[in-house]
Amino acid sequence: MAEKLYIEALAEAIKEEFERDPNVFMMGEDIGIYGGAFGVTKGMYPKYKDKLIETPISEASIVGAGVGAALVGMRPIVEIMFSDFMMDAMEWIVNQAAKLRYMTGGQLKVPLVIRSPMGSGTGAAAQHSQSLPAMFAHIPGLKVVMPATPYDVKGLFKAAVRDDNPVIFFEHKLLYWTKGEVPEGDYIVPIGKADVKKEGKDITIIAGSITVIRSLEAAEKLKGEGIDVEVIDVRSLSPLDTETIVNSVIKTGKVLIVEDDNKSYGWGAEVLSRIVESDAFDYLDYPIQRLGGKDVPIPYNPKLERAAVPQVEDIIEAVKAIFGKE
Repeated sequence: MAEKLYIEALAEAIKEEFERDPNVFMMGEDIGIYGGAFGVTKGMYPKYKDKLIETPISEASIVGAGVGAALVGMRPIVEIMFSDFMMDAMEWIVNQAAKLRYMTGGQLKVPLVIRSPMGSGTGAAAQHSQSLPAMFAHIPGLKVVMPATPYDVKGLFKAAVRDDNPVIFFEHKLLYWTKGEVPEGDYIVPIGKADVKKEGKDITIIAGSITVIRSLEAAEKLKGEGIDVEVIDVRSLSPLDTETIVNSVIKTGKVLIVEDDNKSYGWGAEVLSRIVESDAFDYLDYPIQRLGGKDVPIPYNPKLERAAVPQVEDIIEAVKAIFGKE
């Protein structure tokens, strides 16, 4: 296993899938010579100029072309420069990609990956900083993935490309330059399987994407308070691995759910309801707590931007409150 950046692991997965399957290609704005807004495809164009298709600035057109290509047997990867801009392509995502396999009784498949950066922390303001996985997880027919580590981003991306259903693949901008161990060569991380990132016995933190990294940092600091935290990375929201979550809750009896998006109507509410509806409910010895962002558009001001979403210190404070150590 080699230590690699998140962005390197993702780029490696893209290139390996290009080589593996002649039907895999990628469309998006500035993904060729420029290498993408965040540099994911930087340096790929000379070798893969037939695989990297530059598009106009029209998200509806890009996704529509991707759906069409998928219907005729290709395996397109569509890059949307900022996940906020998926709103311009909702007809194709929600009414076409998500529905066509069902409406044709399985006669048609839509093996489409829509990958996109999400989240705050870069000073990109309200229209370029949203975290939207919960919105798409509500749509039957879509798979929704949000890897937190270099290992997971490579394995989950490969799984997404090989899936016969449309997959929305969210990459938090602040994760691109994080490091982690990544195996050499081909491997798959199954979509719909959560991961215990850290074992513990006192409380379960359920997180996804950037909040996994923040929760792990918080867990390390909470050792000094005598609190042994278990951290669950959901990895994908649809399908959601309820079994892993329930087993952890049965073990610890306490739960904190940490979301990067604003709290109201977030994916944490779904996780909470599944716990309450399961055998784990009888093992709870404290009400399930949720920690999410403020119900405001992401501010441009750096201090306000940071205050709008949960940080490490917020997670520590929330856990200490559960244990009466405020």
